[in-house]
Amino acid sequence: MSLGTVSRVFNGAEVGEDYRRRVEEASARLGYHLNTYARALKIQRSMCIALVLPSLRHPFFARLADELTAALARENYRSLLMITNYDEQSEQRCFALARQNIVEGVFALTYSPDFEQLGSIPVVSFDRQHSDRIPCVASDNFAGGRMAAERLIALGCRRLLFLRIGPVICGEVERRGLGFESACKDAGVPHELFQVNDTETEAPIYRFLDKHVHEGRFEFDGIFCNTDGLALRVMKYLAEKNIRIPDDVQLIGYDGILDFATGDYVCSTIVQPVPQMAAKAVDLLLHIDQAGECRGVYRFPVQYAAGGTTREPRTSSRFSAEAQIFDPFRKLDRTVPLPENR
Repeated sequence: MSLGTVSRVFNGAEVGEDYRRRVEEASARLGYHLNTYARALKIQRSMCIALVLPSLRHPFFARLADELTAALARENYRSLLMITNYDEQSEQRCFALARQNIVEGVFALTYSPDFEQLGSIPVVSFDRQHSDRIPCVASDNFAGGRMAAERLIALGCRRLLFLRIGPVICGEVERRGLGFESACKDAGVPHELFQVNDTETEAPIYRFLDKHVHEGRFEFDGIFCNTDGLALRVMKYLAEKNIRIPDDVQLIGYDGILDFATGDYVCSTIVQPVPQMAAKAVDLLLHIDQAGECRGVYRFPVQYAAGGTTREPRTSSRFSAEAQIFDPFRKLDRTVPLPENR
């Protein structure tokens, strides 16, 4: 068998099935593995994409990294994960590596107010459009904000509150509050918005809540938080004040975070379609047209899921497509039944 035939097999070129089987059997017997780094040097391509994320402590960021890595692997690309811890200097160091041609493209979820272009290196951003040249992928935050307010109103809430901790810079996430306010105004429902920059501590949130608790009663009967994480912290605070959720106050978050142990939504929430967002981001990055065809903001529809913090039956995550993708009990063999306590 010629060296050329062996090379074609390892590079995925078309060869006869008998030749492919013999090469694969021989490589398995000899313990041979393709050196992807040497191959990258030869073809002058790294086949590696950088994922620049602020943290993996937030479940949404971890989920996004997981889905992006899987989508890249399906296209035979490797991923290089870079964590910035919300630090602008760390972000710049990540981008400096990209400029050294270590990676062929960048996915960026960055809060830097001075994002720099990376020359000819393709970039796709999440939740923030840095320029007209960089495509942005996001969920439909405005529709999600409206959906949360409309759901609370439909469940009988008559005075609503929006709470947000977020970056100073503007981005798609800001549209959650705008959508919430739009729905409240359309329905003629009293509402208030209280927002804190993420450079501050959560203390202003708790001081605001303190001001609206009187004799064990909270002035608002419906709360929409801009993330599930904030919703959980607000739930804990209200519980310490003996204010019951959902009996006294109904609460909705945003992200669609699942409890790792049970697979249930951690609270009633607006679910972001992370698998679809990641697949689109990979498609955009690998096919960015420098003439400008793959630009603009790509917004994906969101869904509402009841997670026990509103007065309605929980949404079953067991049979939802969203939960099946990020099922903590997921097995490679899909014939294995899921635990009955989900």
